Amino acid sequence: MSEPHQHAEQPSGATGAGAAAPPPRDGVTELVRWAAFSVVLVPVVLLHFGTSFTGAAGTALGLAAVTGVCRLLLRRSQRVAGRPPGTHRAVPTGRRHRAGPPVHRGGRHTRKKTPVD
Repeated sequence: MSEPHQHAEQPSGATGAGAAAPPPRDGVTELVRWAAFSVVLVPVVLLHFGTSFTGAAGTALGLAAVTGVCRLLLRRSQRVAGRPPGTHRAVPTGRRHRAGPPVHRGGRHTRKKTPVD
């Protein structure tokens, strides 16, 4: 005996096999889209209100630079937040730890005895 087929209701306009749910929206992508929109809109508004072309272009370049840096920082924070706990590594400082006894440089040396007059 076969079981009856149950049909899930599909929203209007969706076709059977070809319909797929839209991908989830990425917050960073949405933010960057709005920032790019402002990079274009702000200079246009500045030009409309009488700012020089050079001033509007400089503003656009500044906004584009800030938008790019923010995008990089947001993506980096997403990568770091996506790592499993305990796998975070410290940012390298460029200094390397030297094995062995510590070397004293500069400052006052108390091990050497000098004659006192």
